[in-house]
Amino acid sequence: MVHVLGSRILLRPTDPERSRVFYGDVLGLAVYREFGTGPERGTVYFLGGGFLELSGRSGTPPAPGMRLWLQVADAQAAYEELQERGAEVLRPPLREPWGLIEMWLADPDGVRIAVVEVPADHPLRFRP
Repeated sequence: MVHVLGSRILLRPTDPERSRVFYGDVLGLAVYREFGTGPERGTVYFLGGGFLELSGRSGTPPAPGMRLWLQVADAQAAYEELQERGAEVLRPPLREPWGLIEMWLADPDGVRIAVVEVPADHPLRFRP
């Protein structure tokens, strides 16, 4: 087995500056590091236990099946904050039949982002 030391999601946005504004200002992700210069410079954001790197430029949006899953402590508070920051909320937080509280939004290229709260009574929190 390969010993993986770290990982990150790589996005090649169609408009890098617009995406930096979204992930940095609207979502409020903290910057881990930046590299390069100019409009296509790289920015790597902390993403919970991983990283999200925006670098380069693509002529087309990411694949339609691309999704991000972000776990938060309070989905309703995240919803209110994201609305204030101008995020495109596709669906406000709702408790799903499987017990998670999920909200959906989209980045400037249409990448769907699930913002998820795991309630205290959910099996994902159970540690036998």
